[in-house]
Amino acid sequence: MATEVRDTKTAKTKNKSGNDSYDAGAIQVLKGLEAVRRRPAMYIGDVSRRGLHHMVYEVVDNSVDEAMAGHCDRILVEIGKDGSITVTDNGRGIPTDLHPTQKVSALEVVMTTLHAGGKFDHDNYKVSGGLHGVGVSVVNALSEMCWVESARDGEVYRQDYIRGIAQGPVKQIGTRKKSGNKTCFKPDSEIFQNTEYKFDIIASRMRELAFLNEGLSITLVDHRTDKEVTFQFKGGLAAFVEFLNEGNTTLFKKPIHFRKVKDDVDVELAIQYNDGYSELVYSYVNNIHTIEGGTHLTGFRTALTRSINAYATKNNLLKKESFNLIGDDSREGLTVVLSVKVRDPQFEGQTKTKLGNSEVRGIVESLTNEQLGAYLEENPAVGKKIVDKLLLAATAREASRKAKELTRRKTALDSAALPGKLADCSSRIPEESELFIVEGDSAGGSAKQGRDRRYQAILPLRGKIINVEKARIDKILANTEIRSMITALGCGIREDFDATKVRYHKIIIMTDADVDGSHIRTLLLTFFFRYMRDLISFDHMYIAQPPLFRIKQGKKETYYYNEEDKEKALKATTGVGVSVQRYKGLGEMNPEQLWRTTMDPETRTLLKVTLDEAGGANRLFTTLMGTEIAPRRKFIEENAKYVRNLDI
Repeated sequence: MATEVRDTKTAKTKNKSGNDSYDAGAIQVLKGLEAVRRRPAMYIGDVSRRGLHHMVYEVVDNSVDEAMAGHCDRILVEIGKDGSITVTDNGRGIPTDLHPTQKVSALEVVMTTLHAGGKFDHDNYKVSGGLHGVGVSVVNALSEMCWVESARDGEVYRQDYIRGIAQGPVKQIGTRKKSGNKTCFKPDSEIFQNTEYKFDIIASRMRELAFLNEGLSITLVDHRTDKEVTFQFKGGLAAFVEFLNEGNTTLFKKPIHFRKVKDDVDVELAIQYNDGYSELVYSYVNNIHTIEGGTHLTGFRTALTRSINAYATKNNLLKKESFNLIGDDSREGLTVVLSVKVRDPQFEGQTKTKLGNSEVRGIVESLTNEQLGAYLEENPAVGKKIVDKLLLAATAREASRKAKELTRRKTALDSAALPGKLADCSSRIPEESELFIVEGDSAGGSAKQGRDRRYQAILPLRGKIINVEKARIDKILANTEIRSMITALGCGIREDFDATKVRYHKIIIMTDADVDGSHIRTLLLTFFFRYMRDLISFDHMYIAQPPLFRIKQGKKETYYYNEEDKEKALKATTGVGVSVQRYKGLGEMNPEQLWRTTMDPETRTLLKVTLDEAGGANRLFTTLMGTEIAPRRKFIEENAKYVRNLDI
């Protein structure tokens, strides 16, 4: 598992005496886009798969901003056979005339200068996702080659770049009646660990953008495989919610949906309840996914609970006169997509995707109260179904209160509150601590003996945890294994959940490489996705990759993780005394073997669990772990051909 290592050493120079000295000569000034290439993670998050795909989003977002401004309705994204990306739109094209202060074409300024763009005032873009003028210039800096064609006023202009440096002035290369912009870039292999784009990851973001911008057509073409898909949706966020709820049994057919503008804030909201028990929320600001929520989401949640309580009280649907539903009750089985367009969004939070504008809360709250209240009054049958479901949720909440008390940590360092089966590490620094959630007591015993006690903790699970997709919170918290996990992690659950309090920054699921192990892994991932999703968002979740085979010849032992590599090794092996062992369980390995193959950071392989496509993950968990049988049967039929190493 590759990790970006930054050089944090202090720059030093020699003084006249020859001694190390920290003086003016040690201060480096990085010019142009050199700073981007020196510290790329500051601009795109990282240089792994996420950062690589973020490059595509930065370019596409410029085209989407043109669409939000009313100047573009078609975007084409192409993955080239050479690994390049080309984004074409029918917007206004980047201006090419001489910049008044930089004395070069505005196109060159946009492509080669940080914090240069047309989105700092509201004359050209009322709202936009790209607010800082760094997006496309950063992409240019981190590409081994890039070129841009801008069609404006009947003429087409082009400029080429290598690693952010213009290879000549902007030149007119032809004429064309229709305006638009085309940007092509190829990510630099000197910067990125892997430069291979994944079709499904890009497709997920393009689908999301098409949902968020009703009527916008986004086509994605992969010239490596000739795969092509076009996303264009009518119905706005209502279509998004219907997509997210596929496979669920909904309480009412059409989502509650409205779009209103108040005080220059554009608010669009779609909600729908299903018969499940978890909440699924997607909130956006100017098409940016605010995974940590913010003031807009707070305003919605406040209004949702208030509106439903007001409706239930007015229509005598509550069991007791003094009884009220609380926020957790009102969100059970809720799927919601909230999108706001704000002129000057202010972001905060760990991932800089939490809206901080205080005025937006009141606007969203007011509009939601108004629109949801009116809908419930006009649709009393739907209103009663919602209230009846939430009353059951409230009953379960009361039953779970005592169970929840058992899972709360008094303090992060109170070892007496930890579950007895946890073999904790000696470190109390979350950033360096790892928790292995291990299938079975036997494997747990080997892991406890083989681990590095300084920073590796072991929590063995006995049997399979409850399927949280089919259970309310009271039943979930009654499960001993789930209570142990919640207590060990120390970050709470539901309204008490706080990802920043987690005791380990690597949570590693380690199960057997068989059918039961896969099932347990899916049950665990469903739990974390539904109830502790920020642990995935903040890159804390991993899956261990234990070997499937051991080939032994004499005293030499070699481990292999798939059938293909094992067969290649056997063909290359000569001599006698060769034995092959197929591992069916972690317990078959002794502590030293388990450490060397699966737990040692120097030699192990971990799969990071990411939310590249949260919508797709939601549908997958609903399909695999939900109550509906038909979607699960269809999934098995379509994916059976991809099964490897089936253990029968």
